[in-house]
Amino acid sequence: MDFFSDYSFYTLFFLAAFAFIAGFLDAIVGGGGLIQLPALLIQFPQLALPTLFGTNKIAALSGTSIAAVQYAKRIRFNWKVLLSISLFSFIFSFLGARTMSYLDSEALKPLILIILIAIAIYTFIKKDLGNVATKDLSTTKKMIFGAVIGAVIGFYDGFFGPGTGSFFVLAFVVILGFDFLSASAYAKVVNCITNISALLVFISHGNYLLELAILMAVFNVLGNFLGTKIAFKKGNGFIRIVFLIIVMLMILRYSKEVFWT
Repeated sequence: MDFFSDYSFYTLFFLAAFAFIAGFLDAIVGGGGLIQLPALLIQFPQLALPTLFGTNKIAALSGTSIAAVQYAKRIRFNWKVLLSISLFSFIFSFLGARTMSYLDSEALKPLILIILIAIAIYTFIKKDLGNVATKDLSTTKKMIFGAVIGAVIGFYDGFFGPGTGSFFVLAFVVILGFDFLSASAYAKVVNCITNISALLVFISHGNYLLELAILMAVFNVLGNFLGTKIAFKKGNGFIRIVFLIIVMLMILRYSKEVFWT
């Protein structure tokens, strides 16, 4: 326990519990950062944001990697499309993490709030959204559209981050026509790539707390493992419901930060 001697039992328990919940939800539909990052912010409001972001990314990458492996065993990927999305996600996530030091991420919150409200309304109205694959795009079009998705959301992930997995899932469902299960599988793999890219920046600058990152990584992995099992058991309808819940929670969070802080 000397490794954690600088932290109280309450702090360790609090972070472990929220890392588990974050991993569980992240495995199903993304949005784990909505829970895990605020947990760090609550416990360590005095620490620099890049340090908390780096710690969060290490834990998130560990859990997301497990989920990605589990999905890869059951979902058949179009590797050309996946490579296109991953490449642009990696590049722009790196650029986003580099940009974080120079721009105010607070300025993005009103725009993100508007986007989330639009997403919630669209998903609620489209009752059959993500139940089955809805588009038969050519591989070339999927690669091009996927590259744009990877660039935009990848930059957001490196620059800010919370909800990245959910944004990827919705983009893959609406733009590429995937069902929710396939979209979640692609999102897990790509989210691993964006986390690795951003971590290259955070780790190179020493922006992480190793002991907390390890603790949260262990529990995030456990949550991801359980969440993946349930996602396959329950299917697309269940994932859609969880997706809507996550988006609503994100709307509440960003509303609080835009209007009450």
